[in-house]
Amino acid sequence: MEKETAKETVSKNFIEQIIEKDLAEGKYDEICTRFPPEPNGYLHIGHAKSILLNYGLAQKYHGKFNMRFDDTNPTKEKVEFVESIKKDIQWLGADWEDRLYFASNYFDQMYEAAVKLIKKGKAFVCDLTAEEIREYRGTLKEPGKESPYRNRSVEENLELFEKMKNGEFEDGSKVLRAKIDMASPNINMRDPVIYRVAHMTHHNTGDKWCIYPMYDFAHPIEDAIEGVTHSICTLEFEDHRPLYDWVVQELEYAHPPKQIEFAKLYLTNVVTGKRYIKKLVEDGIVDGWDDPRLVSIAALRRRGFTPESIQKFVELCGVSKANSSVDYAMLEYCIREDLKMKAPRMMAVLDPVKLVIDNYPEGEIEYLEVPNNMENPELGTRQVPFGRELYIEREDFMEVPIKKYKRLYPENEVRLMNAYFVTCTGLEKDEEGNVTVIHCTYDPASKGGNSPDGRKVKGTIHWVCAQEAVEAECRLYENIVDEEKGVYNKEDGSLNLNPNSLSVVKGCFVEPALGKAEAYDRFQFVRNGFFCADCHDSKPGAPVFNRIVSLKSSFKLK
Repeated sequence: MEKETAKETVSKNFIEQIIEKDLAEGKYDEICTRFPPEPNGYLHIGHAKSILLNYGLAQKYHGKFNMRFDDTNPTKEKVEFVESIKKDIQWLGADWEDRLYFASNYFDQMYEAAVKLIKKGKAFVCDLTAEEIREYRGTLKEPGKESPYRNRSVEENLELFEKMKNGEFEDGSKVLRAKIDMASPNINMRDPVIYRVAHMTHHNTGDKWCIYPMYDFAHPIEDAIEGVTHSICTLEFEDHRPLYDWVVQELEYAHPPKQIEFAKLYLTNVVTGKRYIKKLVEDGIVDGWDDPRLVSIAALRRRGFTPESIQKFVELCGVSKANSSVDYAMLEYCIREDLKMKAPRMMAVLDPVKLVIDNYPEGEIEYLEVPNNMENPELGTRQVPFGRELYIEREDFMEVPIKKYKRLYPENEVRLMNAYFVTCTGLEKDEEGNVTVIHCTYDPASKGGNSPDGRKVKGTIHWVCAQEAVEAECRLYENIVDEEKGVYNKEDGSLNLNPNSLSVVKGCFVEPALGKAEAYDRFQFVRNGFFCADCHDSKPGAPVFNRIVSLKSSFKLK
């Protein structure tokens, strides 16, 4: 029993250990976590880790999970991003219940908090320009210099701050700064700016405000107002924690939240930077923030990834204090594992050539009962049409076979998957020597793919009935960046793009059931990979499929 308990303790990540200690010591009766995105772009795979971590902790310890938009910077924020973020988080399965908040709803309280600091002699209005503030800040080796406006009286600061609020000063002419320590070894504590003038219309508050709080000041206030107990963020905020703690301490909150930092999720050879994605969209290289070659959550959803596969991926990545990179192949492994039992296995021919069975009755169509997934009988069966004329993959026939080639060639017999044995008897070519039609005969006694006389065939190929086939478009994806060169060009910082990141294959033929596919329906196309009906372009009778991932990978889970 003792061994089991020890094992359980070791398996907990460091954040869980902190939470359990806080609960055991009675620091908090109930935990509350939050996910606080800025609505200035689409969420990506890295955000998924934070969402699922915060939500998962709230679930595990029977606490609350808040969803809050950190909308303190109106220069980059849009309602479009607000709606996309909500959709992404709901899709991932994180439920904020009735706790959807906006930082901008607390602007009145933040203003009062700033006034409180001024009255305590802990904040002052500064007239230095942004450039002068940088110069006065000092370096990692040298202390900063105090602003000449640092010792203004409380009364003067209150008057100036109110004038800032009333719109009497131009953008950049004045800021409110916390009065902490210009000699602090932590540059973030050298009288940081906590409010600036910005005559901007806000997506939520309109033109009510022309001053806006800085993130480092606003964030701890938001957490404290909402009763957040553990404010979990990424490692780049570790140096900001002293300022976070200073704010909640000086504002004298009864139950101050605790900031904890963890390592970001870095995925190899992907583009996550918002300005890079924005340029890809504007230059028409991708068709939007949800282009399936990107790793925004919307793009992964459109490509066909499932919430469960992303949850599994985040779980495998784990939680730590050390930055590290994860191979994209691990994300592909997770979607394969998730879909292999869920997805119906259907037949689709991406590079078709016609096969005619000369001894099959003309005009006759029969329906074969085919299992939807051999590994999962619970998915049931379907009826697949079979006739005299079929389409097979061009690579499944060779006029002159190479060594160990086991598929169709002249005088060779193969199995048509779930159907009959056929033997190639001839072929037709066009003027350029390309094979246009393959002629075969079939063995009626081999229905279902087995011969009553026990003879064996080495090759099995898939097919689609030509008379009943639905024409489709398939989109095959590779990494949008050139993996050999790396993501960024070292000389100018631009992206090293892969010119072959998208192959659009028109004139594919799929079995009729696939013609009815609806947006986000996922399938395994026999031998071609896992595919998903595109949510924008796929229509009933004219389907468009995105390849989620190929069937095989060299990636092995350790």
